[in-house]
Amino acid sequence: MLSNYVYIVKQYNNKTMPQNDQKKGTLLAFIAIMFITPDSLFIRLANLESWNLIFYRGFIPFLVVFLGLLVIYKTKLLKEIINNGWHGFFYACTFTITNIFFVISIENTNVANTLIMIALAPMISAIISFFFLKENPDKKTWLAIVITTLSVVYIFYDSLDAGDFLGNFLGLVCATGLAVGAVIIRSAKKISLVPSAMMGKLMVALVSLLFANQLKLEGNDTVIIPVMCVLCVAIPFVLITLAPRYITAAEVNLFFLLETIFGPLWVWFVIKEQPSFETIVGGLVIVVTIAIHSILALKKT
Repeated sequence: MLSNYVYIVKQYNNKTMPQNDQKKGTLLAFIAIMFITPDSLFIRLANLESWNLIFYRGFIPFLVVFLGLLVIYKTKLLKEIINNGWHGFFYACTFTITNIFFVISIENTNVANTLIMIALAPMISAIISFFFLKENPDKKTWLAIVITTLSVVYIFYDSLDAGDFLGNFLGLVCATGLAVGAVIIRSAKKISLVPSAMMGKLMVALVSLLFANQLKLEGNDTVIIPVMCVLCVAIPFVLITLAPRYITAAEVNLFFLLETIFGPLWVWFVIKEQPSFETIVGGLVIVVTIAIHSILALKKT
């Protein structure tokens, strides 16, 4: 597994883009999202308190990626981290916030609600890019932003009675964090931010230590936690960081819709957590809107 990871990262650092970039990027994004889809289920199945779980979701992926990068860069790893500069620092910060709030959101609302909020990341990214990168979205993008925003308001209205407001709000914060991270990557296209993402995972682990109280794994957690942290966290976050190198952001965002669809289904089938009617309706509107927008964007490129 480590050798495959090393090969993928070496391909990323190769400055000569091969002719089959489209196939590589599509495969990277698809594999990454397929690994991510059962993540929410594993969080539900884990018997750890939030901060204890967050520690392992930071430390184990950090360790896996650190070993991989150490094989590649050897004594130059520290230099690579420093070379990421301010882009790397801010990316690591947004990465840290997003990872922490994702777990807390999942534990304070339905899985479907959290993933639907995260599906808004492409739209939020368009708004941030408009102000900071001077990228003016077209009319289709602004229409999609209006529709998805109204859908979120609809879902939030339902959560006020269900007591899910905190979880939904933190899911929206996660979406914003992902959007900011995407803008940072876009503004530093020639820099490999994988080392910064690795440091973000270390920051997640260090922050969680301030609140964690029991880090001992027992029972099913001895299997669930390592499997989740490697298969659903470490591998996907590297692959999804590499994918935009080969295909456009619109294409990568299209694959994220798969998590919004399959994530709640895993939880629904295994532990019978059924989304509310408002979540299903609002979620369908958001997914269809973003899918249509992404497809139209791809046809334009």
